[in-house]
Amino acid sequence: MKKIDRLVIQTYLGPFILTFFITLFIFVMQFLWKYIDDLVGKGLEIKIVLELLFYASASMVPMALPLAVLLSSIMTFGTLGEHNELVSMKASGISLLRIMRSLIVGVGLISLGAFLFSNYALPYSNLKFSALLYDITHQKPALNIKERIFYKGFEGFSIRVNKKESDNRTIHDIMVYDHTSGRGNDNLLIAKKGEMYSSPDQRFLILKLFNGSQYQDLAPQKSKDKKKNKKNSNHFETVRINFHEWEKVFDMSGFDMSRTDESLFQNHYQMMSISQLNSCIDTLENELDGGFDILEKQVEKDFFFISDTLKSIPISDSSVLASKDIFGLTKTPNVTLTKSLRTARNLKNVASVLKNNYQNKRTQLTKTHIEWHRKFTLSVACIILFFIGGPLGAIIRKGGLGLPLVVAVLFFICFHVLSIMGEKFAKEQVIESFQGMWLPSSILLPIGIILTYRVMYDSVIFSLDWYKRIPSNLLKLIRSK
Repeated sequence: MKKIDRLVIQTYLGPFILTFFITLFIFVMQFLWKYIDDLVGKGLEIKIVLELLFYASASMVPMALPLAVLLSSIMTFGTLGEHNELVSMKASGISLLRIMRSLIVGVGLISLGAFLFSNYALPYSNLKFSALLYDITHQKPALNIKERIFYKGFEGFSIRVNKKESDNRTIHDIMVYDHTSGRGNDNLLIAKKGEMYSSPDQRFLILKLFNGSQYQDLAPQKSKDKKKNKKNSNHFETVRINFHEWEKVFDMSGFDMSRTDESLFQNHYQMMSISQLNSCIDTLENELDGGFDILEKQVEKDFFFISDTLKSIPISDSSVLASKDIFGLTKTPNVTLTKSLRTARNLKNVASVLKNNYQNKRTQLTKTHIEWHRKFTLSVACIILFFIGGPLGAIIRKGGLGLPLVVAVLFFICFHVLSIMGEKFAKEQVIESFQGMWLPSSILLPIGIILTYRVMYDSVIFSLDWYKRIPSNLLKLIRSK
């Protein structure tokens, strides 16, 4: 490796690693901000949270990697231009492509790694992330009975504690509503003092009340007199029972986090590799074609009597064709009309069901095509953004995270907006999946080619003095006329 290649790679490697992890960290923080309500208050272990963040960060790589390539390219060539190293290289007869050669190879390897990551690692991480996030969002909040607030974590019970001692065991002024009968607030327990603690294996909560009372509404007994039952249907008998000690054991197994079978998520298009997507696409296309065959067979089945009747009539027998009784309408008109309407309604229902099924399959097929193209667009985007960032850095001639960051963010926003627009248009079937997913690349690729070409030949378009001379040149042109 020559010194020039070693210099360029060393200048590029540091900013790339730094910007990649900073960008990835920002996207992970955005994820936390979005799902913070589903994570807080559920007593999750640190291991579970770290596992979720790991899989979430893996799913954010397709967004962080192109931005890191773009920003590090601008910073690298901006630093080289700021220290006049680019000028020295060009003065020695070294072209811009020769300076970029080592980085072109490096970015090519990064793009290859991005493709392998999208095809193999990303589906696995999406599967783990989706299953784990589903389990966390459906996890019950951790047991936390607060003062003067009704706690309804146990099914069929509402518990209110007015005061808790510092030992977090002794409680005062307790109210327990038992709704297990299904008749509302028909069972109430009140106690001035009690204890609340967990079993030694932490699987049960034991609530022990002392010197309290139970108020229970008893449903009226039915008698043979219907008038009496109707009269007493809205009247309940209230029974009060005083107790010295009352103990209730609540099962806390429902608060344990249960892991969902990951096979339930495997058929989603985001959890598939290219080979699996190809198989899924073939299956969906066959199912779409099968829908038309079903409709055609149904039409032939419902209207077979028309074809059979017409085939039995000789073409030369015009008198039969001229008659109005080919299908027996004059003999049993009401029966024939009813049968025809029933047949038409059945065919309409079949066509409506097949139409909805076709639309659903078509939407699923479009999303599968989009995911197939996404495997390649990430790799190509890294290469295109490199050929935009390198020439921009040579034009800006500023290193660091100042102006290069602003320019990189602007270009990345354009790339991201174009990606969202193309994917949205493709999902709505306004354009083909291929056109939607390759829209940002097709727009940014000419920009990268033009920038690289102009910087290679030191075009005056990127010279500030050229723009300053425009007004004076216009005045000269006007005076000459």
